[in-house]
Amino acid sequence: MLRIWGRPNSHNVKKVVWFAEELALPYERIDKGGAFGMDAAYIAKNPNRLIPTIEDGDFTLWESNTILRYLADTYDLGLWGKTPQERALADRWMDWQFTYAETQRDAFINLVRKAPVERDLDAVARSANACAKQVAILEDALARTPWLNGESFGIGDVPMGVYIHTWFALPIERPAMPHVSNWYERLKSRSGYARHVMIPLT
Repeated sequence: MLRIWGRPNSHNVKKVVWFAEELALPYERIDKGGAFGMDAAYIAKNPNRLIPTIEDGDFTLWESNTILRYLADTYDLGLWGKTPQERALADRWMDWQFTYAETQRDAFINLVRKAPVERDLDAVARSANACAKQVAILEDALARTPWLNGESFGIGDVPMGVYIHTWFALPIERPAMPHVSNWYERLKSRSGYARHVMIPLT
C-alpha cells in the first residue's frame, strides 16, 4: 500500500493525496510536519525536513510534483500524457505553480497563519495584486483548452488546482476570471478534490 507522510492542510500534501484518489490507489496518510513534528526516522527518509514523502513498496520519494509524475508514470500514464509533447505541456504548469505559490505566500501567511494584530495588510494587498496578474495567465490558457492538462483532466491540473482553491478562499479582492471560475467549479465536482483540497485554510 502507498504510504504518504504529511499533514492534511499542506498544499503539497493535498496534491499527492488528491492524485492518489484520482488514480484509485489505496493509501495510508501519516501525520507529519507542522504541529506533528518530524522524528529521526522521517528525517532519514527526507533529509530536507519537508513534506510530503511517499513509500511505494520499498521505493521512497520526496518532492510533491516529482511524486505526482512518478504516480502517473507508474499507475496511469494517460493522466500525464502519452507523448513527450503532451507531458511537457503538463509539466509546464506543474513548474509554473511554484512561481505562483511564492506570489500567494504573503497573502496566505498573513491572513491564515498570523493573528489579526500581526498582519501586514500592505503585503497582503501587494500579494493579492500579483496573484491576480498570475491568475490572468491561467484565464488565457483556460480560454483555449478546458483543462491545464489539455482536452481532459490530468496531472497538469493538480498543483494549480490546489492553489486556486486558496485563491478563491482567501479574503482578498479578485477580478472576474470566468474561465478560471468554470475550471474551479469542475474541480470541485471531483470527489478527491472536494474531500482533500476544499478544507478550511489553516
